[in-house]
Amino acid sequence: MTVTSYDPSQDAALAVTDAARAHIAGQISRSGHRYLRLGVKESGCNGFMYTLDYIDGPEADDERFRFEDIDVYVHREDLPLVVGTEIDFEVEGLNASLKFKNPRAESYCGCGESFSIKDD
Repeated sequence: MTVTSYDPSQDAALAVTDAARAHIAGQISRSGHRYLRLGVKESGCNGFMYTLDYIDGPEADDERFRFEDIDVYVHREDLPLVVGTEIDFEVEGLNASLKFKNPRAESYCGCGESFSIKDD
């Protein structure tokens, strides 16, 4: 699959809602680490899956995104897959989870765990 590159002067890479920011800040605090890394790996029935890792510091190929009191890092190689993604925190009945709204996602699997990207 061909994915275009990320151009920071052209692409809005990441957005985090207030609800997601508050949730992520609490999760980072409870994890004992300092930051969150958003990643993407090939997986699932639809091509790609988001990964979340709590980290103590960035790696050399990480891009930093600051949202008030939290820093979210993304490996540069993953940026083309997350360009424009909004992270939200949704509560549905007794369930609560982070939701990823990616404008480049073409389809999602039935369980919502994996997605495919539109070819450019």
